[in-house]
Amino acid sequence: MEILYQFLGMENGQKKCRNIIIQSINNNIIMILYRYIYNILFTGRIEYNMSDEVIRKEEIIQDIEKGSLNGFVGLALHLVLGLFNLVILISGSLAGALIIITGPLWMIYTNSYMIIQPNEAKALQFFGKYSGTVRVEGFRFLINPLYQKTAISLRIRNFESNKLKVNDVNANPVEIAAVVVWRVFDAAEALFEVDNYNNYVQIQSEAALRAMATKYPYDIIEDKDIGGIALSSHQEEIAMELQSSVEARLKRAGIEVLEARISHLAYSQEIAQAMLRRQQASAVVAARSEIVKGAVGMVELALEQLSEKNIIELDEEKKASMVSNLLVVLCSETDTTPVVNTGTLY
Repeated sequence: MEILYQFLGMENGQKKCRNIIIQSINNNIIMILYRYIYNILFTGRIEYNMSDEVIRKEEIIQDIEKGSLNGFVGLALHLVLGLFNLVILISGSLAGALIIITGPLWMIYTNSYMIIQPNEAKALQFFGKYSGTVRVEGFRFLINPLYQKTAISLRIRNFESNKLKVNDVNANPVEIAAVVVWRVFDAAEALFEVDNYNNYVQIQSEAALRAMATKYPYDIIEDKDIGGIALSSHQEEIAMELQSSVEARLKRAGIEVLEARISHLAYSQEIAQAMLRRQQASAVVAARSEIVKGAVGMVELALEQLSEKNIIELDEEKKASMVSNLLVVLCSETDTTPVVNTGTLY
């Protein structure tokens, strides 16, 4: 610093260094103010730099109940203002200068009227800023005529997704679709938190359906799936999980999910025939098992009754022959042909 002072001259060097420092501080202050104003005006966020850590504050726009007058009361006030303007014009007094204010005011108040249908709301904006939501149905009147009014329906709606091709937990391709019953419960969130809430419902519902379909098997066929939940056999459990998953995704947009249920479920065409044969084979095996179980019970009952009533005494060889013949008769798919033995068993 002393060398700099000597190079520039003692007094001139001090002045120039001081000017450089002051200018640098001013430039930093200007940059900080510029960034602060830019964040407020264009990003809607305020950033604070604290130990190289940026903290952002995000606000979620939610419904604010906005008051309004009965439309007929507002109409009466509007007529009174119109009569006042008429009297001023006819009288031609010095108060006629008021017509410059009351005349345009009367015309602007024509924008204060609105009709709200049942299960409908109107969001109000004042030069782009959200001011509140009016939910009272009927003929209404706003004190501020400069509000921009946006209508949004609160009625229940249905949405049916497209048929999606996904892989279940066993990597089998399946086709699945769902019906979602929903409605808007927060008009401000639906309008201002997402760009298009109808499109948002469709995309998020299909995403939730895809995620759920990959967690469960189509049907309980493999041993590892026994005792678990399957898409085809546990409709209620699947519907409850799908509803909670879709509602968690749509809650940010002010949307309530009333019901979500699978409307279409099938194997993809490329494996449909193979899986059908597999299901048929499983059904045949299960039916055969029941038939054999019933036949064994009938043979056991026959032997017990023959022994208890002393109708005939059979040795082990005759019992084996009798059991074999009865099982053949009971388990056969076709009618058996009886053979009458007129001699002895040997």
